[in-house]
Amino acid sequence: MTVTPSISINDGNLVVHGKTILTGVPDNIVLTPGSGVGLMAGAFIGASAEHSKSLHVFPVGVLEGLRFMCCFRFKLWWMTQRMGTCGKDIPLETQFMLVESKDTTEGENDDAPTIYTVFLPLLEGQFRAVLQGNDKNELEICLESGDNAVETSQGLYLVYMHAGMNPFEVIYQAVKAVEKHLQTFHHREEKNLPSFVDWFGWCTWDAFYTDVTAEGVEEGLKSLSSGGAPPRFLIIDDGWQQIGNEVKDTANIVVQEGAQFANRLTGIKENEKFQKNAKTNEQVPGLKIVVEEAKQNQNVKFVYVWHALAGYWGGVKPAAAGMEHYDTALAYPVQSPGVLGNQPDIVMDSLAVHGLGLVHPKKVFNFYNELHAYLASCGVDGVKVDVQNIIETLGAGHGGRVSLTRAYHQALEASIARNFPDNGCIACMCHNTDGIYSAKQTGIVRASDDFYPRDPASHTIHISSVTYNSLFLGEFMQPDWDMFHSLHPAAEYHAAARSVGGCPIYVSDKPGNHNFELLKKLVLPDGSVLRAQLPGRPTRDCLFVDPARDGVSLLKIWNVNKCTGVVGIFNCQGAGWCKVAKKTRIHDASPGTLTGSVQATDVDGLVRVAGPDWNGETVVYAHRSGEVTRLPKGASLPVTLKVLEYELFHFCPIREITESISFAPIGLLNMFNSSGALEQFEVHLASGLFNGEVASEPSASLGETRPPPATIALKVRGCGRFGAYSSQRPLKCTVGDSEADFEYEPATGLLTFTIPVPVEEMYRWPIEIQV
Repeated sequence: MTVTPSISINDGNLVVHGKTILTGVPDNIVLTPGSGVGLMAGAFIGASAEHSKSLHVFPVGVLEGLRFMCCFRFKLWWMTQRMGTCGKDIPLETQFMLVESKDTTEGENDDAPTIYTVFLPLLEGQFRAVLQGNDKNELEICLESGDNAVETSQGLYLVYMHAGMNPFEVIYQAVKAVEKHLQTFHHREEKNLPSFVDWFGWCTWDAFYTDVTAEGVEEGLKSLSSGGAPPRFLIIDDGWQQIGNEVKDTANIVVQEGAQFANRLTGIKENEKFQKNAKTNEQVPGLKIVVEEAKQNQNVKFVYVWHALAGYWGGVKPAAAGMEHYDTALAYPVQSPGVLGNQPDIVMDSLAVHGLGLVHPKKVFNFYNELHAYLASCGVDGVKVDVQNIIETLGAGHGGRVSLTRAYHQALEASIARNFPDNGCIACMCHNTDGIYSAKQTGIVRASDDFYPRDPASHTIHISSVTYNSLFLGEFMQPDWDMFHSLHPAAEYHAAARSVGGCPIYVSDKPGNHNFELLKKLVLPDGSVLRAQLPGRPTRDCLFVDPARDGVSLLKIWNVNKCTGVVGIFNCQGAGWCKVAKKTRIHDASPGTLTGSVQATDVDGLVRVAGPDWNGETVVYAHRSGEVTRLPKGASLPVTLKVLEYELFHFCPIREITESISFAPIGLLNMFNSSGALEQFEVHLASGLFNGEVASEPSASLGETRPPPATIALKVRGCGRFGAYSSQRPLKCTVGDSEADFEYEPATGLLTFTIPVPVEEMYRWPIEIQV
């Protein structure tokens, strides 16, 4: 029998499941079927040219009349999202694209299934491919080495395509197929997540910026702990290192403004701001004292420190005392045309003039290993490695951008494996495929541009960018949504989003500037957090609409907990990256109030969580309104939000215990991720039951004297007001060894009782409810 591939080129058309995606495909474009994972679902796009060059632009075909969503680098460091319907809408530096079409293999009809096709531009040898569009609506592949001496005339595996009916499965399968093909990276599921992700943290950056001191670290930790939100992990951000100012007087104002970015590392140890407390004992490094005091006096479990991939923003000072053996040389960055066509960057303006001290790639493992070994000797548990994409601009003379990036990443990961056994690394300013497809070990990735406390344009686009970027980045690492301020006009908005992001949760509050009422919705008394299970991603009906710019769409983010699903819904309208101004700006100063809806099927993984016997009914708990609703299968709930407003909906699958009794635990009602507290849910039927029914007179089940048909056994983490749905009043509730007083609302079925503060960390309360 002949199996027809789902992706093919027929008569100059690129066809997916019978539907033409691209027309006018040139003769120099070739399609190679994928192998292994999803054999018939995937294919590689290749291209050839007449002459060898270090940079090629290959038109692939015309895209018109199909909705797509893509992630592109709007500046050197970071991606954001763009939606469109034709080739000219595809931005420069597009690294991920998802296209919507219909399966027309059985002919054109309205109820034909929707097909989702993902395009992943890849690395091939020393070259990196990226997508872009042109004014003729052609999709183009831009292929470059980043080194004029590294040339080619062709590539057979430049873009991987994969198609199917579930967009999240299509993306997963595509990345797994590319993992098998490239063998240079690992999928997120195969990586160890560092332990800090389940604990609340504090970062020094927005509190102190580079003025951070040993005393400031102590003050910040004490300030949060005193209000009942104890940080258990600490990031000492930029400002602790020994650096030298390399900038000479210049008349160039732009370069002067960015002068701090030309500073270079002059030693691997801490600077004098962290050495003051070591004066009495010259044998103990100041950094070690800071770390020990944080862990012993403030019960911090994990301490991370910041460094740039090149050492510092301006690299390492050539021939600095004690660092001569790194063979550092000045290099001058050259950005790719795609990056230059998007947002200019003050860092690059400065470094293009002053240069960067680049450690020789053959010596960079020694550099990382000596730096990390010193940090580990001071009790440091990991590093936030920033400014990563600078390396792609320095490939000339080193075999190109891919070769140099891979050399640096391999050295970094080898050093982290040797010195930080908990895989202690956060990757930052790193949204290029050179690095993403070279990461075999790194498990945490900052998923968008920074939280900017003083930029009103940044808050809504921050939430939407992380969400859409996570469709791609979340296959490689657990997305990190960045720090935020708990005392800020947009604090609740940011906090709610992080509660459904599956991400580490940490703030950067200045000492004394906290909203503890807000923080206690995120942080339990032991300093742990209720983290959702997966990367938070947009719901299926949000994939191709634009909740930042279209003026009509709300953003919905789905995730799962161990026993439930959760959907966060946000009004993100009014601001985004502008391709004309080439910066993030407010384009609508007063976006309107919007209405949308949510339903259980918005949570893509809910069926797997609920189990095979689930009938599709849920109980929905809305966090802000406090409303509890029993929702039949297929039904939806309306929601109306102003800009910078949100709601969190917890979808709790109902379990039918008998014909007259159904039950669904919700969780800790006062927490943002309420249902994240629920670790286990079991039903133990009483003896004498047949097919779930009580073998006794029907009337006996109606009175309070009835024997309990079943006992609900739960394991719950945390403390506070616990809620569950029960179709009839329970007989008894037990928390730990003690019977608990409970309240029951017959109108809604809401059962509530209080769980006390546990003595042990991460304690899971055993709870029994007799129904």
